[in-house]
Amino acid sequence: MAHFTRAFRHRNYQLFFAGQLISLTGTWMQSVAESWLVFRLTGSAALLGVTSFFTLAPVFLFATLGGILADRMDRRRILITTQTISMVLPLTLAALTLSGHVRVWHVFVLATCLGIVNAFDIPARQSFVVEMVGREDLTNAIALNSSMVNGARVVGPAIAGLLVAAVGEGWCFLLNGISYLAVIAGLVMMNAPRRPRTVTHRSAWRDTVEGFQFATTTTPIRALLMLLGLLSFAGMPYSVLMPVFAESILGAGPKGLGLLMGASGLGALGGALALLSRRGVRGLGRWVAVSAAAFGLALIGFSLSRTFWLSALLLIPVGAAMMVEMAVSNTLLQAMVPDALRGRVMALYSMMFMGMAPFGALFAGWVAERYGAPMTVALGGVVCLAGGGVFSLRLPKIRNEARELIVAQEMAGGDPPAEMTGTNLSAH
Repeated sequence: MAHFTRAFRHRNYQLFFAGQLISLTGTWMQSVAESWLVFRLTGSAALLGVTSFFTLAPVFLFATLGGILADRMDRRRILITTQTISMVLPLTLAALTLSGHVRVWHVFVLATCLGIVNAFDIPARQSFVVEMVGREDLTNAIALNSSMVNGARVVGPAIAGLLVAAVGEGWCFLLNGISYLAVIAGLVMMNAPRRPRTVTHRSAWRDTVEGFQFATTTTPIRALLMLLGLLSFAGMPYSVLMPVFAESILGAGPKGLGLLMGASGLGALGGALALLSRRGVRGLGRWVAVSAAAFGLALIGFSLSRTFWLSALLLIPVGAAMMVEMAVSNTLLQAMVPDALRGRVMALYSMMFMGMAPFGALFAGWVAERYGAPMTVALGGVVCLAGGGVFSLRLPKIRNEARELIVAQEMAGGDPPAEMTGTNLSAH
């Protein structure tokens, strides 16, 4: 157990983990309740895609600015600011919903505001992990983060399904707003030394170009980001269409929606736990290819099911495969990137993982209106399966360059630990 939880040796990470676990449970509650609210008000699968678009599109548009800020300023202070603003938004939505005045356009506006905040929050949060635990425990911390996210993903939707059925969506929004106090308190209590603000005379545009050039000209990083963007665009919209499956296809209502989302979260939690025992990066490149293909196959199986419990069972590998692909890509990127570029590269990671999803959700909503949600999810599964196959074929060509990048960054941060040397550096 001590081996699986090495990152907990660091007090700052303990505070971060505890606060995020509470806050993310509220976030998943809101995600389910918000989707159900939009579907209840409109009955439209297309508008579910629009909601996701408004939530995530700002990440694609503004994440580069967030990455520049994360590389120039104290990341903990950025997080305190973004989390405080994030708390106000669900409290506003709760007030509108509980008072009976909520309209769909309110949801869209507040979702857009949250997306803008996330564009600055995500690069800072991803970059801040290495400051809390150091390079030696980075892989373990990312796996623990994934376990935390998906543990909340199991509990949050299940609670939301019960609350929505019993008392309505507004109470989920209220609890989510209150939950932000935990993560804010954790950040304030940290005793990390203040990161000095970087003094630079370069323009934000030049910094942006530098980050893009590094990512696009470095073969392993480019390949990881492209595959992640493809899966996010083609595969992730399945979650946006989940109310359609729960209500119109499986006839399970809001409780069923919570259980379906929880099943996906359960699988993701299992995938995260499988990564906890890893200390180095050996074999992670192959994990990326296999998880991408498995994600596509599981989506195809889910799209064909018309039985509730079979659908819930199939969502377990869906969640596990996507989580593994996301977390392993995160680990490899952070192992290869120089610290001076970390915020900007993680901003690109955010753009691919979260920023491509709204465009996929918008497209999926349009397709689902015309050809049905099952056909839409099946098509996305085929694309993900093909993407995993192409990455697998290219993997031998990028393996050596990935190994050299990891060695260079470990040496820049001090002598590499034993598990990162020798044959363990193989990225296949």
